[in-house]
Amino acid sequence: MKIFKNGLLTGLILQFAVGPVFFFIANLALQKTLYDGLAGVTAVTLVDYLYITLAVFGVGKLLEKRKIKKMFGIISSIILILFGIIMLKSAADINISSHFAVYTYQTDILLSFISVFFLTISSPMTIVFWTGLFATKAIEYNYSKRELLIFGLAAGLATPIFMGASAISLFLLKESVPSILIQILNLTVGCLLVLYGGIRLKKSLYNDMW
Repeated sequence: MKIFKNGLLTGLILQFAVGPVFFFIANLALQKTLYDGLAGVTAVTLVDYLYITLAVFGVGKLLEKRKIKKMFGIISSIILILFGIIMLKSAADINISSHFAVYTYQTDILLSFISVFFLTISSPMTIVFWTGLFATKAIEYNYSKRELLIFGLAAGLATPIFMGASAISLFLLKESVPSILIQILNLTVGCLLVLYGGIRLKKSLYNDMW
């Protein structure tokens, strides 16, 4: 139980370092439906658990190989840039003639799930991060592989708790969110994704590093 609590607390603390995936899910909850937001949360949770499992079993060390590292770097960077362009287009399509955005409540749960899934899995640095974290915990607390699995299960559980609560809260507040705020959010996330993807692509092509 102590290991589980330690993992959950660690995961919740890490959740406060919000990134592009969080803002992407926030956009789903604000511009579509709660089901789309929760579909995105499900996708990022699955990817987190996939990377956690691979990290526990040491598969993250594969990414230390130069060719695999470069391939992942190029592919994931292109995906990030494409998602950034989509976000920028979304910002341009928002009608700001009225103070508050007009919502159609159109839902596409499968598309929302797939979008967040590929956006999350396009960052192989995640598995490197989990591998480093588990290595640190194994040394600090002398965790066995079984105990690391328990720790990872709890740490991953923080994702649906934090992001799920965030998606629900944003959905409930969506009617009071000004359309200009959503447009700024889309522009910011879009620019960050394109910039981050471009930097990573350059490093992957010329420096063989992320």
